[in-house]
Amino acid sequence: MNKFRFTIKLAAIAIFTLAFASMAQAQATRTWVSGVGDDVNPCSRTAPCKTFAGAISKTFINGEIDCLDPGGFGTVTITKSITLDGTHGSGFGSILSSGVNAIIINAGGSVNDPLRSVRIRNLSINGAGASGAVGTRTGLRGIKILSALDVYIEGCVIDNFSDRGISDERAAGTGKLRITDTIVKNTGGSNIVVIPTGAATINVHIDNVHAENSGTNSGIVFDGTGGTIKASVADSYATGNASSGLFVASATSDVMVDRCIISNNLTGITANSGTVGLANSTVTHNGTSMPAGTQAHVSSAGNNAITANTANNLPTGPGIPPS
Repeated sequence: MNKFRFTIKLAAIAIFTLAFASMAQAQATRTWVSGVGDDVNPCSRTAPCKTFAGAISKTFINGEIDCLDPGGFGTVTITKSITLDGTHGSGFGSILSSGVNAIIINAGGSVNDPLRSVRIRNLSINGAGASGAVGTRTGLRGIKILSALDVYIEGCVIDNFSDRGISDERAAGTGKLRITDTIVKNTGGSNIVVIPTGAATINVHIDNVHAENSGTNSGIVFDGTGGTIKASVADSYATGNASSGLFVASATSDVMVDRCIISNNLTGITANSGTVGLANSTVTHNGTSMPAGTQAHVSSAGNNAITANTANNLPTGPGIPPS
């Protein structure tokens, strides 16, 4: 009897192993989507899927989903390492997210996914929608980050969301956020917000990014009240925002700004707490360059242009020491 049971157990283990291997083999490291695809397809180049959500289940951990044409490929929740690439050349893939978030990143990880790395490239992410016969912004957030180690947003246009364009809300651990060559504009809330909700540390680099036309709030916001933020912003601009071009809150937010333009906002830089280092940058044509009382949190390298604002308040924080 014991020998029979042992044989049954071995058979069960063998069946489970074969089933897992078959499932892994069914997932490809590169898959494809097309406006004329179908999610019942295997998501190959010759038989592409219709949506990112359909393709992601058929793409192996740390694989890549590419767009064959400039179609709209639907909203998606990402729970593993993956690359979504809109693929310039044959087209520019897009997501239209009327009434919902466009991309949610919640890559909590597993033993099979140690990298927990998500890359979003070359996508047009649009929150436009309708309220009756009126065209308006109904999409909530363009990219909402809840969990991951590394998040890369490259070459994207994020437009027309009723709330934030990019919102990093990680709650634990130490993670990276890299935003490059990207435009975030026409949002109801702030364009880009980094706001850890727990004891997370988020290391941020923003390079060649345009943060424009927040209807009620700011261009770029760093609020480390719930955690720690170490950030740099380079070769970027924040303009036309209803509140601040750059807003920094909490003593645990440390931000360096280099070669940037902050213009045509209600306020150029607001730093209620934390530290902001300002170098080689221009703050101009704002209502106020920085509110009186917050200047002590901004230090200047002495090579900035703070001019032509209605009130040209200057940094009074300690200078940046030479290297």
